[in-house]
Amino acid sequence: METVGTDRHDQRDPLDRRDPLDPPGDGEHEDLLSELLKPLRLTGVFDSRWHVRAPWAIEGDAERSCAVLHYVVEGGCWITAADEAPVELHAGDLVVFPTGAAHRLSDRPERQGVPLKAVLPERQPGTSGEIVIEGSGPESRLLCAGLHYDASAATGLYTSLPWALVLDGHQVDREPLLRDTLRLLAAPDRPVGPGDRLITLRAFEMALVLALRPLLRELAGNPASLPLLRHPGISRAVVMMATRFAEPWTIDSVAREVGMSRSAFTAAFRELVGESPARYLAARRMQEAGRLLTETSLPQSALPERVGYRSAVGFHLAFRKWFGVTPGEYRAGEVRAA
Repeated sequence: METVGTDRHDQRDPLDRRDPLDPPGDGEHEDLLSELLKPLRLTGVFDSRWHVRAPWAIEGDAERSCAVLHYVVEGGCWITAADEAPVELHAGDLVVFPTGAAHRLSDRPERQGVPLKAVLPERQPGTSGEIVIEGSGPESRLLCAGLHYDASAATGLYTSLPWALVLDGHQVDREPLLRDTLRLLAAPDRPVGPGDRLITLRAFEMALVLALRPLLRELAGNPASLPLLRHPGISRAVVMMATRFAEPWTIDSVAREVGMSRSAFTAAFRELVGESPARYLAARRMQEAGRLLTETSLPQSALPERVGYRSAVGFHLAFRKWFGVTPGEYRAGEVRAA
């Protein structure tokens, strides 16, 4: 999805004419949840194919800046995690852990397992692995992947998603592109050749976005699953700051726009989004600046105003602090972790 900056003098969209106290409508929920997908850009993938026969159980540690995906090709398994109800998966089901929460995969929910690092000690992005466990019980085959993303691009809104999101086989089948991509990635004879690492990276990136899309639609229909959706003021503020980049937002002006005091707005935003409004606003401005540098030929001199800065020096200093490089170095590909 492409993020579009607006000019201060552009006509305001219908969202911005709503009463701040009105409950958010379906369209607003869609706008809000779509913001979860825009920053996602994978930096590396480790994938593995599992061929296991009961009894078996494998414990995965929490992964930092990494989404985890499990697709059941054949058979089934259980997902368990601390303080969470066990989840049973069947052939065709897909589970995504958006923030890489620690969990256990097993043939039975009560079975204790071996650490993942004991059976897959090396899991470097850009490589693949295989787990084979011989037993006397039912057989299962899984495709598992660790999807590393740029931590600076993961907003508090993304990190507030539920620990695990499940698409059952019927839901996967209703997304043919997702289903076919997963089957190709899970195939033992997956094509290899020049550019294979990049192709695999982008294929998993597409699978992640295609999986999150129907899951987010479900969240939009059930606001209790994501508390932010129940707060019209904060929901609107997130969309405003994430889409109307050209406006010189301040925390005071955003709070006024959604009909809240600065103190109430700041406290509610931090609680529901997981970070301060100033941090969120800076992150979205920098993410948009990075996108414009890499995906367009827009002159660097035009960037500050496009992302809400009235001072070129202020923008340059903020960009360097955020990315560790100048805008020119970023465009040239000299990017370091923020």
